[in-house]
Amino acid sequence: MKHETIDGGGLSYAPCRYGMSRIFFRGPRRRLDSPYIAFIGGTETYGKFIDRPVPDLVESEIHETCVNFGCVNGGVDAFVNDPTIMAACHDAEVTVVQIMGANYLSNRFYSVHPRRNDRFLRTSTVMQAIYNEVDFSDFTFTRHMLGSLYARSPERFDIVVQELREAWVARMKNMLGQIGQRVILLWFSKEELSDKPWDQRMNPMQVDPLFITASMIDALRNIVMDVVVANPSDVALSQGTKGMFYPPMQAKAASEMLGVACHKEAAAQLVPVLRRAIATGR
Repeated sequence: MKHETIDGGGLSYAPCRYGMSRIFFRGPRRRLDSPYIAFIGGTETYGKFIDRPVPDLVESEIHETCVNFGCVNGGVDAFVNDPTIMAACHDAEVTVVQIMGANYLSNRFYSVHPRRNDRFLRTSTVMQAIYNEVDFSDFTFTRHMLGSLYARSPERFDIVVQELREAWVARMKNMLGQIGQRVILLWFSKEELSDKPWDQRMNPMQVDPLFITASMIDALRNIVMDVVVANPSDVALSQGTKGMFYPPMQAKAASEMLGVACHKEAAAQLVPVLRRAIATGR
């Protein structure tokens, strides 16, 4: 599925591209020749099924252009190897980076699609040696593959999780090094940011962002301006899909996403932090 053909149930995403980037972002296209705040992240930042996602809500409050570089099903790999977007974030007054899952990046065990990071491309000989009884040609999506490997052998799967975590921290440091220190990390999730073992949570393979711990975020704190933890309230979560736009066949997918009220709460938490960050940079 191409980003420009996402069915928004009547919601127009006005897909656009910037410079030489091959990623289609949510439009309308914004000018980058005057001060702006950049937002990069996955489906939540993009605002799939959401009329006014976090970047739009923040822009309304602080009255400064907010450029949405969110990428549906995107991970760190969608951005770190994109010179156009890295340059745009480097030139922004501040960049908000949504924390994305460790499953969405290429590593020593498997490779993902360079832009649609939820797509599994190929496995390495190392992974084949660990799971020599598995036919990896059966998999199209990384989460499906990882869930199958975990179900087959939780003990062996610990090796995979450790590799993904190490690769994620290294890739994040690479990306943040390209952007610079004027970055705010955003944890926008139903999940608590903690070091609780991922497999002790309900439906562990459905956790988002997957495999990320508080310790991993702590390893990045000295190279960013701030970390905002936006866990939706029970009241916001209870609103479900109210106010979202989606076709009937996407009702289940929409119900699993963070809704309109969740985006409003996250934006409200970001606004004062961004105001302080902008003030210190001028």
